[in-house]
Amino acid sequence: MAAIPTQRENEAHAERAQGHATLPGSPFSPGSARALVRAWLAEGPQVPARLVDDATAVVSELVTNAVVHAGTDVEVDWRLETAGSFVVEVSDRHPARAPRDPAPGEAPYETPDHGRGLRLVATLAESWGVTYRAGGKTVWARLPPGGTADPDPDGPGPEHTLETAEALAPQPQRPGADRDWLGRGALSFLAEASDLLAGQLDENLVAALTGQLLVPRLADWCAMWLEDEATARGADAGAPARVWHVSEDRVEELGRALEKDPPRPRDGLRSGPVPHPWPGDALGPQGADGTALAYRLIAGGRPLGTLVVGRCGPAGFPDEITGLVEDLGRRVALAIGAARQYARQATISAVLQRGLLPGAVAEIPGVSSALVYEPRDQGGPSGDFYDLFPAGDGRWCFAVGDVQGKGPEAAVVIGLARPWLRLLAREGYRVADVLDRLNQLLLDDATEAADAAARALVAGRPLLPGDGPQTRFLSLLYGELAPREGGGVRCTLASAGHPLPLVLGPDGDVRTAARPQTLLGVVEDETYTSETIELRPGDSLLCVTDGVTERRSGSRQFDDGDGLARALSGCAGLSAELIAERIRRLVHEFGGDRPEDDLALLVLQAE
Repeated sequence: MAAIPTQRENEAHAERAQGHATLPGSPFSPGSARALVRAWLAEGPQVPARLVDDATAVVSELVTNAVVHAGTDVEVDWRLETAGSFVVEVSDRHPARAPRDPAPGEAPYETPDHGRGLRLVATLAESWGVTYRAGGKTVWARLPPGGTADPDPDGPGPEHTLETAEALAPQPQRPGADRDWLGRGALSFLAEASDLLAGQLDENLVAALTGQLLVPRLADWCAMWLEDEATARGADAGAPARVWHVSEDRVEELGRALEKDPPRPRDGLRSGPVPHPWPGDALGPQGADGTALAYRLIAGGRPLGTLVVGRCGPAGFPDEITGLVEDLGRRVALAIGAARQYARQATISAVLQRGLLPGAVAEIPGVSSALVYEPRDQGGPSGDFYDLFPAGDGRWCFAVGDVQGKGPEAAVVIGLARPWLRLLAREGYRVADVLDRLNQLLLDDATEAADAAARALVAGRPLLPGDGPQTRFLSLLYGELAPREGGGVRCTLASAGHPLPLVLGPDGDVRTAARPQTLLGVVEDETYTSETIELRPGDSLLCVTDGVTERRSGSRQFDDGDGLARALSGCAGLSAELIAERIRRLVHEFGGDRPEDDLALLVLQAE
């Protein structure tokens, strides 16, 4: 007798049998939707591999349609029904734009702005449709339990690959090859091309991949013009073309001919295709006749460039091929938009990061220094920072800090802390006084943010991301160096919630150089104290962030059992640069994977 499921088991099954995601109307969303659905299907009971492939392809297409034609946030809901069917619903907030295929008899060169992308959905789904609601619409599709049947038993299996689609690509010399291939491999080609393009973050690489996908599979040659967003320079303003041809000997001459007569897009945001003049003189006797079509590359309501494809001979492009190229062009435009968005964010982050760190560390008489700084996320501001600067009156100050959190919030704290450290030090404040005032500064800033958020709530204004009270904790190792005329350095330092510094003697002896104190930005009216040590010639002071001490290898950390002190003791007799490099190497080798946290270390060696 079969066991009756308990209420908890039924609830768990109901929770597992459906998924939901809210995605922005951005070029990254189709790729995110594919990854979410594929991972969700992999977590539950085993489903046919073909259903997984079909589900990710359909979700990708529906989200792509919503991003391109609606431009609003996208709600994605999916579920597995009891019978094994997969259902997906994609909702946007732009009810006026219907995502439909062209009507029968519609001219192929007058494609409306709603596109042709749902051909793939109609092919894979057993049923699909559009539901209109006030202020939005939902496009839904239901896939059969086993996925679509393979139309060719000898064709591609459940593991669709781009190589399979390439093998099925039509040969221009074979009559009827286009329609034969479109019935067998085009859907696989589009799905795999989507994944290939979505993973690229360089627009030049996107352009190169586009040429390889199109030539010679769908066209004898193609060219792409990318518009310059900064200067609004388009193809008709002399922007250089990227050109591909089945014969590399023709690329240079074809490029010169196309640049003399670049596409001149019509007003509006129609993606095409539209006829383009045939550059016959550049293609030799066999290319005297042919057809060229221009497609506008549009993403997020902005034109990004123009794609031109050409086929030699009198036959021209069948409607099926023009629609397939347009589908591919939409994906190319999304990939270019994503690459440009990533490039903009990377540039902003790099500029911000440069502003948060010193341009160069100071050179101190009688002291050699070495620095290692490795942010975990190369695309955003790090939570670690450092500084080494002259403070006047024969004093130099150093700091190694770590902010709770990453990204913009960390940048805010570093932007407060580092300038104030320099200002207070140059005003003559000693180490403990600097920490007292910096602690109060962080607490005052957090209080002001909380007050502003409260006023906004009272006034009925919505809070923006980052508004409201923020926990801005800062661990900091801060010190002051005063070189002595006879050699050696007097060092006054304090640690506020930071890994304690270590001193390495010439004989390999290692000792701790400070005592632990409270994080900055936590306790009101906290009083900090400092300690003074003498660095004799040959002594080295090592300052690190928790990216070093808490580097993990399974359940162990690098500093377990005084691991950092043991590693440092093995550096006796080395220069500051070699000590820093050896500790960095040991930290990396301790864990098998890339470090999961920012890493910073500073070595100061008395000469």
